[in-house]
Amino acid sequence: MRKLFTSESVTEGHPDKLCDYISDSVLDAYLSKDKNARVACETVAGKGEIYITGEITSTAEVNIEEVARQAIKDIGYDNSELDIDYRTCKITINLSKQSSDIALGVDSSLETKNGEEIKSEGAGDQGIMFGFACDETKELMPLPISLAHKLAKRLTTVRKENIIDYLRPDGKVQVTVEYEDEKPIRVDTIVVSTQHRADIDLETLKKDIKEKVINEIVPSKLLDENTKYFINPTGRFVIGGPLGDSGLTGRKIIVDTYGGYSRHGGGAFSGKDPSKVDRSAAYMARFIAKNVVANHFAKKCEIQFSYAIGVAKPVSIYVDTFGTNTIPEEEIVNKIYNKFDLTPRGIINYLDLQKPVYKLTTNYGHFGKENLNWEKVIKF
Repeated sequence: MRKLFTSESVTEGHPDKLCDYISDSVLDAYLSKDKNARVACETVAGKGEIYITGEITSTAEVNIEEVARQAIKDIGYDNSELDIDYRTCKITINLSKQSSDIALGVDSSLETKNGEEIKSEGAGDQGIMFGFACDETKELMPLPISLAHKLAKRLTTVRKENIIDYLRPDGKVQVTVEYEDEKPIRVDTIVVSTQHRADIDLETLKKDIKEKVINEIVPSKLLDENTKYFINPTGRFVIGGPLGDSGLTGRKIIVDTYGGYSRHGGGAFSGKDPSKVDRSAAYMARFIAKNVVANHFAKKCEIQFSYAIGVAKPVSIYVDTFGTNTIPEEEIVNKIYNKFDLTPRGIINYLDLQKPVYKLTTNYGHFGKENLNWEKVIKF
């Protein structure tokens, strides 16, 4: 049986990703000075303006406006006529401290260990988190989102390195992969929309994107005479960034995870410190799912955790290997319970999450990258 599956990614200049990057930059700035900082930072971007809100409790002092302007500069936004200018945009900051009601449950909760009640850090919210891995790529990610991320990242690389010197920061990519009997066999469709200077004609852009972006990333064995290419299908993409569309932290959660190939719990990642299980438990679920596949217990694995606010241990753990398991799923669940401390503090310590690493996660997916602790392979 043949079927098609599509995933999308966006560049770091996409308005939503601009907001994610500012929020994660603020988080990193606090963690670099105070590893125990509680940060829940949300950013909104509109025409010529950045609005930063949320809750932060920390002993550190951070110049948030300076951090935000540097983040916008890092992305390459410097033109208020086309998108936004890091030098002149208005930045409004409206932050408060974490609710004392939430802090009460996070700072101290009761859990049972060896028959005794002990104090531990509780989850910062209720919620469900999913982790996923499969053997379609060397990074154990689904092929559609893997290719989409690599193409989006390549769009940024060719812009910043002046390989294609007329591109601007905003852009998005979509990749459709054809599967036969659950195995990816070819790329059916590639969609690329990229912001550009007004003086560049569409045919030049199409040629450059095909040669210097697509052909540099997508293996030729996956492309054939029937592969379809849609490059800037509207014909013009000059106005972009927050001038073309508003941006908001946490609005690209499917891009951040598995491109829709696996389920998502619904919680966003960016701007949240690791006491928020939306982020930390999703990272841990990916780590365990990846190691289930890497240790050949299954070819495909999805894991769900659920938490209750103020309660340390997960309420439930669910494992689905889609019939690809080499050992019973019950045995996999038992391995998880026996090997890992899945309390918020246990996850934070195991993955070393109190360091300022979060700007590295913002763009091109939070999973499938090297040098992130939740992507390491262990003996399981």
